[in-house]
Amino acid sequence: METATVGHEFELRKEIELAGTPEQVWAAIATGPGIDSWFMGHSEVQPGEGGRNTFTMAGHTEESTVTAWEPGKRFRHRTDPGPDGTFMAIEYLIEGRDQGSTVLHLVQSGVLGDNWETEYEAMGIGWDMYLASLASYLRHFPGRHGVPAAAFRPGAGEPEQVWAAVAGAFGITGGITEGAPARLAVDGLPPVDGVVDIAGLPTYFGVRTDDALYRFLHSGMDRGSVLVLGHHLFGADVDQAGVERAWQDWLTRLPVA
Repeated sequence: METATVGHEFELRKEIELAGTPEQVWAAIATGPGIDSWFMGHSEVQPGEGGRNTFTMAGHTEESTVTAWEPGKRFRHRTDPGPDGTFMAIEYLIEGRDQGSTVLHLVQSGVLGDNWETEYEAMGIGWDMYLASLASYLRHFPGRHGVPAAAFRPGAGEPEQVWAAVAGAFGITGGITEGAPARLAVDGLPPVDGVVDIAGLPTYFGVRTDDALYRFLHSGMDRGSVLVLGHHLFGADVDQAGVERAWQDWLTRLPVA
């Protein structure tokens, strides 16, 4: 259930069953290396209630304070309020299940600014992608840490045009659907050879290989038509800066009709 109230206060709820123990889920959602393995940007977490966290994306850093810290059970943090009173709080509740699975409950709340309706909708869809990525990470790369790599193309175009270009680059025909084979050559990097593991068009899709999760997100026309790449690389000795340069070059040259 997702609800938003007049006055720019909001609350968003999500729930997902994950293939992992509560301890594995905790490591994924409450440590910097764990978060970097499935979420956007780069995160650092200072353990314990009162700890300070940082989240960095596209050169912008946001700080938050840990307000609940119960390892294996509950993790909550809240950003510092802005001059206009806006803030975000994220709470994770972990519920262990039989046979090694875990249910994760997510509650995001706070106060949004004037464009709150657009932001609220984008958060809901975005969490669908990131929680699906979390599930894929825990199922296919348990106990490993991924190196995040990001690239951005503002003004990329309408979603239909963008996804047609991306699908063509991956050799995907007949629509982007889960399970479809996906292959791509990026100059200076090993070939990408995997399958589509998440598909939430017209907003996002992802490809999983033996050593990476590749994620593609369209911000929407009213949020700048930005095509965002947020990958997680699990191979050895990843050159993050070099990988980001190669993907940025690929993204800049992507022929969107």
